[in-house]
This record gives sequence, structure tokens and C-alpha cells, in this order.
Amino acid sequence: MLRKIECFLQPSKIDKIKDELVKLGVGGMSVSEVKGFGTQRGYLEGEKINKKVKFLPKIKVEIVVDEEIVDDVIKKIRQLCFSKTIGAGKIFVLPVEDAVRIRTAEVGKRAIY
Repeated sequence: MLRKIECFLQPSKIDKIKDELVKLGVGGMSVSEVKGFGTQRGYLEGEKINKKVKFLPKIKVEIVVDEEIVDDVIKKIRQLCFSKTIGAGKIFVLPVEDAVRIRTAEVGKRAIY
């Protein structure tokens, strides 16, 4: 089965992870610049939290991989993006029912590798 890994990370971390994930077998990824907030409502450690929510810049990384390497990919992302400070990011894993390569009509694993 295929899995989609969606990560929301600090922008400074993307260059660290892209080459390492390819080494693990990731066949491709999409990266978007996004803004968001979490449980701290956008306030960094040490800042006074007030009622107004702040959006912080983040990078959203989307990857579809075979479930066999999901744990390795997550472990590598956590290792390279680890921070003891608030706002290090989140990783979400979702099932992917199928994938289709438009050009060749390949499906499943063949469509992503």
C-alpha cells in the first residue's frame, strides 16, 4: 500500500532533508511555502502569548512512498529537523488508495518510482 507523508517544517530545514530522503528511496516530493500556527497560536518560546493569533512561515512537504519505507522516512525527517524549541513541525501519514502516472497509465508503486 502507498502512504502520503505530509510534513510542516521550519523553512531552514528543507535543504537538509531532500537529498537524504532520495537516498532512502523517495522518488519525488512536492514542497510549498505556507503559513500556519499550532497550539502556541504562532508564538515562539519566550514570547508573551496574547489573544491575537500569528501565522508563522512553514514549508509543507508532500511525499508518496511505499509503506515499507514510511518508518525510515519519518525517522530521517525527525532526526534532521529535531529541535527542542516549539514550532519544529508536524508529520502526518495518510493512506493512498492508488496512484496513476498520466503519461504511461502506470498505477500503484510503478506510478511513483
